[in-house]
Amino acid sequence: MKNTKTQKVVGIGLFTAIIVVLQLVASVIKFGPFSITLVLAPIVIGAALYGIGAGAWLGLVFGASVLISGDAAVFLPINPIGTVITVLLKGLLAGLVAGAVYKAIECRNKTVAVVCAGIACPIVNTGIFILGSYLFFKEWLVSVFGTTAFVTVFTGLVSINFVIELAINMLLASVIVRIIDIGKKQIKTKNK
Repeated sequence: MKNTKTQKVVGIGLFTAIIVVLQLVASVIKFGPFSITLVLAPIVIGAALYGIGAGAWLGLVFGASVLISGDAAVFLPINPIGTVITVLLKGLLAGLVAGAVYKAIECRNKTVAVVCAGIACPIVNTGIFILGSYLFFKEWLVSVFGTTAFVTVFTGLVSINFVIELAINMLLASVIVRIIDIGKKQIKTKNK
């Protein structure tokens, strides 16, 4: 039992490091004011291997990395509390939901579970971002861009960013299934 807990802590630690590094690298890849998120796939893998709590933790680490990397710098001066809430909550819930979706479907079909978790993760991430932007930054964004331009530009940028993130997860889905299989086999082998 102790060996399993140690393996889980080490595994989650490795995924934590991967997420921090990937987010720092991704912060340079910009699409308009937003960077493309590369860390959703490791969040899905970590959630599938180590559970819903691990998914939530990895998502929270992603959110903290976004704040540290400067990706949220545009929003911080406008509403610091709203920025922190939005960024941390979108990451945490994306990981939590990805883990819950994977766990709910895994016993029926692992590939479908990964695909569904891979779809849920960017939907939640983008959905919470849009909700947070509406709640905390709508007035500022409208004052900067105007109502029509705000809707057009914001919707366009967020939609394209979402499609890219979703495509990355879908392209990696089969690879993610193999990584999960290998990871679970190694965990079982070491526990015997």
